[in-house]
Amino acid sequence: MPPTPRRIADAHLDALAHLSPITATGLGLPYRQDELDDYSPAGTAAQADLLRATLAELAAVPTAVLTDPAEARCATLLRERLGSELTQIEHGEDLRAIRNLFSPMHEVRTVFAMMPRTTDAEWADVAARVAAVPTAYAGYTETLRVGLGDGILAGARQVRTAVVQLTEWLDGGYFASVVADGPATMRAELDAAAQAADAACRELREFLEVTYAPAAVTEPDTCGRDRYARAARQWTGSEVDLDEAYSWAWTELHRLDAELCAEADKVRPGATPAEAMAWLSTDGEAVDGEEAVRAWLQQVMDTAIAELDGTHFDLADQVKVVEAMIAPAGGAAAPYYTRPSLDFSRPGRTWLPAMGRTRFPLWDLTSTWYHEGVPGHHLQLAQWTLVAPQLSKYQTSIGSVGANVEGWALYAERLMDELGYLRTPGERIGYLDAQQMRAVRVIIDIGMHCALEIPAGAGFHEGETWTPELAREFFGLHCGRDAGFLDSELIRYLGMPGQAISYKLGERAWLQGREAAQAEQGAAFDLKSWHMAALSLGSLGLDDLVEALRTCA
Repeated sequence: MPPTPRRIADAHLDALAHLSPITATGLGLPYRQDELDDYSPAGTAAQADLLRATLAELAAVPTAVLTDPAEARCATLLRERLGSELTQIEHGEDLRAIRNLFSPMHEVRTVFAMMPRTTDAEWADVAARVAAVPTAYAGYTETLRVGLGDGILAGARQVRTAVVQLTEWLDGGYFASVVADGPATMRAELDAAAQAADAACRELREFLEVTYAPAAVTEPDTCGRDRYARAARQWTGSEVDLDEAYSWAWTELHRLDAELCAEADKVRPGATPAEAMAWLSTDGEAVDGEEAVRAWLQQVMDTAIAELDGTHFDLADQVKVVEAMIAPAGGAAAPYYTRPSLDFSRPGRTWLPAMGRTRFPLWDLTSTWYHEGVPGHHLQLAQWTLVAPQLSKYQTSIGSVGANVEGWALYAERLMDELGYLRTPGERIGYLDAQQMRAVRVIIDIGMHCALEIPAGAGFHEGETWTPELAREFFGLHCGRDAGFLDSELIRYLGMPGQAISYKLGERAWLQGREAAQAEQGAAFDLKSWHMAALSLGSLGLDDLVEALRTCA
């Protein structure tokens, strides 16, 4: 058969899954399940070669093939995604990949949460993969050493955080917990593998603390405008007008602040938003215990599925399965979602980091689980998995654009507010606080990385240039989360420039697309039909998303 963009995309996915066993596990593909990725410079070079080869094959596709809108859409996504990824590699971003989540250090650890552990053969894969941790971390260390030599360095805050996380993993016996339930016949092999993995964690921690930390970037550990623009492209699939986005986010912040003040007065007459959130955290409704909050979050998603299916969405049976989980200790503070495998044998899952807590206030969890679970990440990414055979597996999995995905999840929170699901002032404060946090992210992420000036009328250090310290202070003034969460978030923004803006800019694109569809279709516009058509598009960058949403019906 002649090459088409969709066939090229899926061939690329298959080739990448063979190169990256962790990617294969995430997709549910049976490739090298007893191995880990090669994080050495040679491993990165192999991935770069694959990117170049796929882009060359795509460039050779006959123009006539692209008259098919589905093929054209796939070609646009593939060209943009692979080009953006290759640009990041060519600028050495892999050489400084130290951050508080989504680094090679974390990928090696979290892959075990996705592995089946029922049969002896599956446990043999677990044992071999745990035993492979030393090689994977040695390759990662080799890459960081190249970065050291080339002066391509991570920030000191990232290094300190990684050291703390490795210490938490070791103190908490993470790899021992991975193998704890293995069969007695493999006990010696599993325990030896876990001990070797722990030793590799200690070696990585020593390298970071003793060798890398003295050379790490201290001030400024922001990235600068050129590097930020490349990163923003990777997260949004668009050429972001950074100055326009920065200005727009201030407008959003002021709008949301006014709404928050009104809701705060309903919670405690005369209270500021900060005072209302403090009261909700100490005296508002809460759940005690990790298992109790996990069950509560599961019920939130189950209820949303039952009530939204047939009214605002048409959900296939596979999409209706989602599991609430407690995240392993030693990660970042933010909740997250992991998508189902391509065959749905592993369901989509939401993860709540307990962060040492035993009491969980509910005011800020309701809208968060509409974001992470239903109708947020789970509905979109599970629907993508469902329609992958009609599009391409690439478009519905590893070709994801962060701003598309996070934008839908933020749109989902807003939708549930529009539908009346945020029934109490506390729940609405949780939603508005989360919305405001996303607006703050745009301001401080662009502001500190691009060294912008704080505008007149901000009521905060007006005329000064943003720094991480000012960003943390500003964040604390405009977010109801605890200090540990805020500190973790700032480290995340510094280590992943451009990611923090994807939520609010993505939501803006989804809203613009819905408004355009309503304007074009008039009385014929049906929200349920639009939702399902929009969720079946697969991944698109923001440059293409609004136009595609306009024509959905």
